[in-house]
Amino acid sequence: MSARYDLIILGSGSTAFAAALRATGYGARVLMFEKSVLGGTCINWGCIPSKTLIHAALFKHEALLGSRLGLNSEDEIQSVDSERLFRHRETVVAKLRQERYLNVLGKMKGLELVKGTARFIDSRTVECDDHHYRSERFLIATGGTPRIPPLPGLDICTYDTSRSALLQKTLPASLVIIGGGVIAVELGQMYHRLGCRVTILEHGPRLLPSVEPELSASLEKILTRERITVVTNVNFCSLDRLGDLNVVYADVAERRHKFTCERLLLAVGTVPATAGIGLETTGVTLDEKGFIVTDRNMCTTAKGIWAAGDVVGRMLIATVGAREGIIAVDDMFNQGCGCAMDYLAAPMAIFTDPEVAMVGHSEETARQAGFDYIVNCMPASVIPKAHVTGMTDGVIKMVADRLTGRLLGVHLVCHRGADMINEAALALHLRATVSDLATTMHVYPSIGEGLKLCAQGFDRDISLLSCCAE
Repeated sequence: MSARYDLIILGSGSTAFAAALRATGYGARVLMFEKSVLGGTCINWGCIPSKTLIHAALFKHEALLGSRLGLNSEDEIQSVDSERLFRHRETVVAKLRQERYLNVLGKMKGLELVKGTARFIDSRTVECDDHHYRSERFLIATGGTPRIPPLPGLDICTYDTSRSALLQKTLPASLVIIGGGVIAVELGQMYHRLGCRVTILEHGPRLLPSVEPELSASLEKILTRERITVVTNVNFCSLDRLGDLNVVYADVAERRHKFTCERLLLAVGTVPATAGIGLETTGVTLDEKGFIVTDRNMCTTAKGIWAAGDVVGRMLIATVGAREGIIAVDDMFNQGCGCAMDYLAAPMAIFTDPEVAMVGHSEETARQAGFDYIVNCMPASVIPKAHVTGMTDGVIKMVADRLTGRLLGVHLVCHRGADMINEAALALHLRATVSDLATTMHVYPSIGEGLKLCAQGFDRDISLLSCCAE
């Protein structure tokens, strides 16, 4: 006999929990499956542990900056107590897992959790440990896993992925990172600041290929100045293990190079966790990379089945996955609500120092959408507060409609950029113009004033403005 539910969710991460909360608000009886640890990637081996360690590395780096101003001795802040540091990481993860997931689960009426792997046996039934569960509505929120590239010799090397790297309890003396995306730059800078010799190897012509080139160039300059080795246009040949070291053989500018390291980190993207859950029995369509195909309501090609989060491969960030889960549930229980996912309104950040952040159209997507657009790009050093803090690196770039002045996109690499981008996201949501931003009073001095200055730069020379000038 099959147990019946109003909604069955595969997964228990931030996407699944957001959807479950929304569904119980509709009075639905919800069943959620989790094969691993409650909370999924973000809380256990993604956002929370990585940002905890990144922030710790920032403390050490800023202490070194303080020593240049005579505030302390550089010798006193060089060492790292890795055992204590990683114990702190585990404490933060355990606390938030308990408060944001386990406690919520215990208080949420109408939600049940089953530990195990659910597998579709048809489009209305899943099986787990010989038990069958039925529903007219399913949400697939199984997330993704780090991609392992098919590099010759990898099997004899000791390597980490973004997941296992954040579970380690020791710091390596040296690290080579294969890949130049978000994980590579975040963890690369973190490990470097904690005392590790870091080399980033990127197959393409630049770091962060998905962000605007001005941002990528600015960040690469910053990382290089910190003495992180960044190598682009790398053609990987093979890997080897020599004694206690991993070796990467690669061609750069038509010359063979050899990179050695104590630990190797693979940071080459994510594959969807769609294997082994019986999708072949449901009529759900996958794209060429294995991600689930959905429309803007998060509906799959199979009636009664929705998907959200990393498993759909759009924007692989927790807040977007949570929003996708909510959109899916609204479409299930409030059909005709007009709910649809708007990815252009979703801000995202990369937690390097300075932070990279963006929302809305890039130049390329604005062109593809048919806009007659204009652009202003200014250095972060124009912001007075940047000189107060000593954080003068970075750029701010705005894209706007030429005729109306409506803001289309904001892209920046800037101190506290992850906080600044929220104001930009609100401006886009309210369809604000660059004039609206240019005439909005901002606190002086503040880093956030950079958005106002960039907006003013569309029609005036901001180098001629005095402090606090409107």
